[in-house]
Amino acid sequence: MSHPKHAQTDNPVHPLITQRWSPYAYSDKPVAKPDLLALFEAARWAASSYNEQPWVFLVATKDEPEDFKRLLSCLVPPNQIWASRAPVLVLACIRQTFSRNGHPNQVASHDLGLACGNICLEATARGLHVHMMAGIVPDKARVLFRIPEGVQPYTVMSIGYAADPATLPEDLRVQETTARTRKSLGEIVHTGEFGKSWV
Repeated sequence: MSHPKHAQTDNPVHPLITQRWSPYAYSDKPVAKPDLLALFEAARWAASSYNEQPWVFLVATKDEPEDFKRLLSCLVPPNQIWASRAPVLVLACIRQTFSRNGHPNQVASHDLGLACGNICLEATARGLHVHMMAGIVPDKARVLFRIPEGVQPYTVMSIGYAADPATLPEDLRVQETTARTRKSLGEIVHTGEFGKSWV
């Protein structure tokens, strides 16, 4: 039986894409280390400009409560409310210059996005869920985790098993149970000139 958050696509795509979604409600079931290693292995093989692989991931699990508490404190307060229930938090960072020549890497964030996309799909294949969060306090993360200059704390992801939405506050419960929507292909795929639909 299909989950209400599974995508209803206009064109057929791989089930891992339709089944990937970002929960707010997490089970307290821990994520096994081999599964986490597989997620980062998936990230490791993402495409990147000049094979720079500019991503760095800082992992905090509830098995390491002090690290988890520190990373949780780097989220904006609304995210802390629900992310505190996830068994794993990961701070994703980017190296801002190319190691080959020291020049600024203008696409480092793009490449991190590809790596995180791989994490999301590998997680889905394993029955796990990932929720990416832009709502973080980068300067606090830099201090608490001794992140050097030239490395930018960029986003945080929660990882775990989805739980009953009834455990959430009402506003999040509504989001958790509402079907996902997307812009039409005509809005995002153009040809000839910007705004002229290719579809």
